[in-house]
Amino acid sequence: MPDPIEGKAADSPAQPASPAAPAPSPAAAAKPAAKAAPKSYEPPDKGRRRLIWALIFSYLGINLLLFLRFFFPRALYEPNTVFSVGYPSDFALGVNQQFLASNRIWIVREPGRVFTIFARCTHLGCTPEWKPSENKFKCPCHGSGYDSEGVNFEGPAPRPMDRAKMTLDATGKIIVDTSKLFMDDPRAGVNQFNDPGAFLSI
Repeated sequence: MPDPIEGKAADSPAQPASPAAPAPSPAAAAKPAAKAAPKSYEPPDKGRRRLIWALIFSYLGINLLLFLRFFFPRALYEPNTVFSVGYPSDFALGVNQQFLASNRIWIVREPGRVFTIFARCTHLGCTPEWKPSENKFKCPCHGSGYDSEGVNFEGPAPRPMDRAKMTLDATGKIIVDTSKLFMDDPRAGVNQFNDPGAFLSI
């Protein structure tokens, strides 16, 4: 005799299986990829750009100047070595500095004569300065000192300053020629200060 429970179970129709949960769609499963962060835009460095252009233009400008330099003669402009300084009566006793800046000379007038000292230190060629309060020439470079006649007495200068040639033209004006210098060098036994042209008698 069959078991009543088993009979009921056999007689009852089979229960349909519960449908499986739908699988998530691939689109839903895949999460959207995160958007790439946009690259930040950096403005160009204007200062660096200006520096580069400045260097380029400087280079071109220097080369242009060097190119133009070839069109100009390399002449050395010097004052005339022969020039007029006026009449003997134009000069008072003492040292006259009127032509120091233009011709690098002093006109010295003494009783009975006038002569021209070329303003160049005999040590290293500097231009001495006339010190009226001390009645002497003083070289600012190394301290050489000269008396009012240009004769050295202190410092490293080895000899007196040179004197330029002087003549009178037809009108009685003094003509100085600095291309002809008279020197006094005791070490060499040379003294040209009394030669004709080293002074003018007045």
